[in-house]
Amino acid sequence: MKTRVNPYEVEGKIDYDRLITEFGIKKIDKKLLTRIKKITGEVHPYLKREIFFAHRDLEKLLDAYEAGQKFFLYTGCGPSGPIHLGHYSIWNFVKWLQDKFNVELWFQFTDDEKFLYKNKTYEEIQQWTHENMLDVIAIGFNPKKTHFLIDTKHAGIMYPEAIKVAKKITFSTIKAAFGFTDSNNIGSIFYTSMQTVPIFLPNILNKKSEYCLIPLAIDQDPHFRISRDVVEKLGHKKPAILHSKFMSPLTGIKGKSSSSDSSKTILMTDNAKTVKKKINKYAFSGGRDTIKEHRKKGGNVEVDVACQWLKYFEHDDEKLVDIYNKYSKGELLSGEVKTILINKINTILSEHQKQRENADKQIDKFLFKN
Repeated sequence: MKTRVNPYEVEGKIDYDRLITEFGIKKIDKKLLTRIKKITGEVHPYLKREIFFAHRDLEKLLDAYEAGQKFFLYTGCGPSGPIHLGHYSIWNFVKWLQDKFNVELWFQFTDDEKFLYKNKTYEEIQQWTHENMLDVIAIGFNPKKTHFLIDTKHAGIMYPEAIKVAKKITFSTIKAAFGFTDSNNIGSIFYTSMQTVPIFLPNILNKKSEYCLIPLAIDQDPHFRISRDVVEKLGHKKPAILHSKFMSPLTGIKGKSSSSDSSKTILMTDNAKTVKKKINKYAFSGGRDTIKEHRKKGGNVEVDVACQWLKYFEHDDEKLVDIYNKYSKGELLSGEVKTILINKINTILSEHQKQRENADKQIDKFLFKN
């Protein structure tokens, strides 16, 4: 199968070293991790474990920060379906960045994009926007430092800036970046302009010139390769970017998790029984065909989905190494590793769902008001 990685297609087994070369990004090295630890006092497990593995201009942003200049965070959500653990893991890391660096977060809900690309009504997209906001709030972001931008609701402040961006982007650039053809609707062609705006909108609103840091999954990079060129032409700083690998789907290590098939994805609203059923039924095993053979030869940590998912949810390095060693030696069976993962995820979901119940009352605190 041919490998494809862009905002609208992720297929095949991903070679991240090849993407570093192809996208022109840099691997996060030990020197950068040391700088981050010096500032924050620790290195997040996602950085140590190379889940966030590459960047653009992170050195420049840290130079500015160490010189006393603040930056702001920008991330987002395409509201067309339920939130799953892949979303949660990235946003949980964003919360860590917000807390450790004590910075503002601008969170964009791209309801226009999802209406233009998905076979859903405008009303359905608005309902998902509301549901997704509840999950984002449940992560625990600081409401005093977190600002929700909804593209259609905040068009009054976003559109005047988006057309300045659009004027600098040609149709041929968009076609080359995303593989569009003449059959794409004209709204989809314009969309990158709206996604670019939060890179510099906070600076316009606050009359500042701060760096923007965007943590994202690597498939979103093509949007921001275009954005970085354009914002500089408009007199703004290029954003720094942190790239994450994909959380593998339950059914195997190729591609990425998706909520399009909710029966094989762990949703943030799943109950404990559902989580157990999905993981036991669908999580691809790296174990041997028989228990006897597994005890003798051990399992394959690299392809076992339960083992790989524990990288995201078991933050204790010693515990993770112990699980990997025991599984590799055959001391732990696939079912036992699945049970460890199930318990870990259900603990996370129980707390998340408790916070989610109160999130509706907090939406107004997060919505940006000009």
